[in-house]
Amino acid sequence: GIGRATARAFAKRGASIGLLARDRERLEATRKEVEELGGRGIVLVADVADENAVEMAAVLLEREFGPIDIWVNNAMASVFSPIMEMKPEEYRRVTEVTYLGYVWGTLAALRRMRPRNRGTIIQVGSALAYRGIPLQSAYCAAKFAMRGFCDSLRTELLHDKKEIHVCIVEMPAVNTPQFSWVRSRLPNKAQPVPPIFQPEVAADAIIFAATHKRREIYVGGPTVKAIVGNKIAPSLVDKFLSRTCYKSQQTREPENPARPNNLFKPVSGEFGAHGNFDNRARRFSLQLWLDKHRSVWIGALLGGAAIASWLAFPKLRRQFR
Repeated sequence: GIGRATARAFAKRGASIGLLARDRERLEATRKEVEELGGRGIVLVADVADENAVEMAAVLLEREFGPIDIWVNNAMASVFSPIMEMKPEEYRRVTEVTYLGYVWGTLAALRRMRPRNRGTIIQVGSALAYRGIPLQSAYCAAKFAMRGFCDSLRTELLHDKKEIHVCIVEMPAVNTPQFSWVRSRLPNKAQPVPPIFQPEVAADAIIFAATHKRREIYVGGPTVKAIVGNKIAPSLVDKFLSRTCYKSQQTREPENPARPNNLFKPVSGEFGAHGNFDNRARRFSLQLWLDKHRSVWIGALLGGAAIASWLAFPKLRRQFR
């Protein structure tokens, strides 16, 4: 969902885009959208858990479009399940996609960017990279690992004086198709924890990250609350999530335990960028808008404070006459 919305957003800016995922049919549909919107696209069928496949995709991409300027890591897999019901192969697969897939993508990008001493790598993160929640232990752990990897990477790039920028975009709950195909042991159908945002909000943040030198971007008020709240009072957050997060991750509709899931292979079907929660998803984030324009409103606040102080102290004004 986020990947497809981001491809559309880059295409509107005339970008040449490598589209990398497992399912050729949906990649071809995305490529068609990219070209209709004014961009260029190349389909690169690969599983991001396979480092050799990711490297070959990078080779083919540069052969088609030239040097890579921006690399976006976005692939994810998850399992909704209590920890005691998780299987070893499920932890392994989620880690290989959601953590190691980012490592292989980052390395493929770095092999090309370091000799040129330029480029931007964007990691699509999550509030769950800072705050683990029940029923998604594998996904949360992978996002934590990705953040630690990026901290190490930044310090090495600084040490080597490389002009390669790394940004993590921490996402809120997003209305994507993953909740229709994720492996789940929940009694009811899985849902993003409200409030929910449309994938175009996430894509807007990624485009901004590609053109501005930010270390990290939080998307949506819920992301800020989760990260900051966990830093201030983690024990209270533990108790709050234990009471609320089982119910908030499920709809009232019973789950079908026999339905296909995409953990090890793609699920066929007509999936676009959006999931099943359009009627509940927000198309705008005031927090993100303020973050993107913070120099403007911070300047306005400082200017307003200066004027207020000037008007409030007549003695100070007389000294400047």
